[in-house]
Amino acid sequence: MPDIAMTELIAHRPPMVLIDSLVSFDDDSAHCQVRIRENSPFYDAEQGAVPSYIGSEYMAQAIAAYAGAHDLDQSRDIKIGFLLGSRKIRCHKPRFDHGMLLDILVEKVIQDESGLSVFACRIEHQGDCLIEAKINVFQPADPMKFIKENQ
Repeated sequence: MPDIAMTELIAHRPPMVLIDSLVSFDDDSAHCQVRIRENSPFYDAEQGAVPSYIGSEYMAQAIAAYAGAHDLDQSRDIKIGFLLGSRKIRCHKPRFDHGMLLDILVEKVIQDESGLSVFACRIEHQGDCLIEAKINVFQPADPMKFIKENQ
């Protein structure tokens, strides 16, 4: 896929677009990246870092980019999805330091016809795993109808 803005792949808009790019994707996985900068959302200037708990949102946005890339490949409109939760979170570093280039790797474990999916996710820096989790997401066939029915 040619270089494409994250706003073309995910439903978020600045300042809540947290990841920088989709590096690659295939049928079951995606690789995204983000560089930690002073203007990164959730950047803590005193620590010179983004807290690692923001990693779950990086993972969720990488999953959204994965879904968006597949939608674009199939000439479908990008649909919103919902982060349901995370499990088996293992955090190996308390923060993502200024200047780090993070690799966000997501791999589909299971997806059912209802739109419920589970992804095995990890964030790495220079090959070292900083955080890993299983992320549960839901992408209904008609998200706006789903929202209206569940208000």
